[in-house]
Amino acid sequence: MDLETIFTMDAASIKFGPGSTAEVGEDMANFGCKRVMVCTDPRVARLEPVQITMNALEKAGVDAVLFDKSRTEPTDISMREAIDFAKDGNFDGFVAVGGGSSIDTCKMANLYSTYPSDDLLEYVNAPIGKATPIPNPLKPLIAIPTTAGTGSETTGVAVFDLTEQHVKTAVSQKQLRPHLGIVDPENTRTLPPMVAAGAALDVICHAIESLTNIRYSKRPKAISSAARPSYQGSNPISDVWARRAVELVSDNIIRAMSDPNDDEAREAMMLASTFAGIGFGNAGVQLPHAMSYPVSGMVRDYIPEGYPQDHAIIPHGMAVILNAPAAFRFGAQANPQLHLEMAKLMGADTRDAAPEDAGELLANATIDFMRKVGVPNGLSAIGFSEADLDDLVKGAAAQHRITKLAPRPFTDDDLRDMFKDAMRYW
Repeated sequence: MDLETIFTMDAASIKFGPGSTAEVGEDMANFGCKRVMVCTDPRVARLEPVQITMNALEKAGVDAVLFDKSRTEPTDISMREAIDFAKDGNFDGFVAVGGGSSIDTCKMANLYSTYPSDDLLEYVNAPIGKATPIPNPLKPLIAIPTTAGTGSETTGVAVFDLTEQHVKTAVSQKQLRPHLGIVDPENTRTLPPMVAAGAALDVICHAIESLTNIRYSKRPKAISSAARPSYQGSNPISDVWARRAVELVSDNIIRAMSDPNDDEAREAMMLASTFAGIGFGNAGVQLPHAMSYPVSGMVRDYIPEGYPQDHAIIPHGMAVILNAPAAFRFGAQANPQLHLEMAKLMGADTRDAAPEDAGELLANATIDFMRKVGVPNGLSAIGFSEADLDDLVKGAAAQHRITKLAPRPFTDDDLRDMFKDAMRYW
C-alpha cells in the first residue's frame, strides 16, 4: 500500500480582537453581499453581539434578516428549519453569531440552499450519509463565535444529531469553511460557567486528539488531490497550533471561569479555541469525539446548568471530555512520549515517568481539569449504564471519518472497554 506523502493546510481568514464584531457590516459589504441571513439561537439573540451585528450590517447598507431558532446541539429537524428559511430568503450571504451550534447550522443553511437536495444526508459523511462532494464554492459566510470552544469559525465541519438513529453525524468538506471568522473576546463575557467549561474542555480535546492521532504519512495515499480528506492526520503545521492551544487553556481556563472580567484570560481562551480549530480542522480528531457522538445522541433527561431548560441535552464539549481519559489510556501506547508531553503541558509531573505511565498520567491530568471545572463524574453521572454499552459501541464505530484517525487499531471490544472505563473516574 502506498502511503501519503502530502498534507495540506486550510483555514478561514481570522479577524481577532475586542470590538471586531462591529466591523462585520463592512466585511460583508466587501464580499459584495446585499441580503444576508443572520443565524443565532433564542438566548444569544437577546444579547449584545447580535445587536452589534445587526446594527453594523444596517449601517453598511446590507439587508439583514434574523433567524433566531438555531438549536443548541442541532438536530436534523432544526437544520431543516434553517435550510427552509435560507431557501425562502434568497440570500447572497450568511452571518453566524453564537456557539458552534449556530455556526454549524448556518453552514448547513448555506450549503443546502446553494446546492439543494431533498435528502439531508446528501453531503453527510459516509457510511451514514452519501458523502456527495460539494460541487463548487458556497456563498460568503462570516462566523462570529460567542464561546471559546468549538473552533467552528475555522473549520469545514458541521455536526448535528440524527434523531431517529440517536447519533451525531456531520458534513466535513472544505467548502463549508467560513470565509471569515470574527473572533471578538468581548462576546464571551456573559457565558454561564458550565457553558464556558464545556467549551474550554472541547478545546483541550481538539488539540490533544489532533496531536496524538495517526500521522498523515501513515495514511493511505489519496487517489487524487480532490480525494484527500479534510481530516488528514497529525502533521507538522497542525502540531504547532495544537500545542499552543493546550498551553493556553491549561494556563487560563480557571482564571477565565472564575472572573468574567479577566480580559487577559478570556482573550487567551478565544485564541486557544481558534488555534485548536486550525489544528484539528486539518489534522482531525479521533476516539474521544467518535465516542461522544452516540453519547450526545442517546441523551434521555439530562439538562446541565446554564443551558436551555426546554430539552434534554449533553453538550458537545461535555460528551467529548467524559470519554477522553479512557481514550487517552487506550491510545498512549502508540506514542508514549507524545502523550507524556501532553500531560506535562497540562501540569502533570512527568520527570520520572516511564513510557508505560503515559496513558495514566494524561488521563489523570484530564480528570483533574474535569474536577476543577465541575464536570460530572463520568457517563454514569449523566444517565448511562453498562446496559447502554452495545448502543454506544455501535454509534461510535459508525464514525469512520474520525475513528480511522485513532492512534492505534481497535476493535468493538476495545470500544466497549473504553466506554466501561468512562462510566466513572473518581
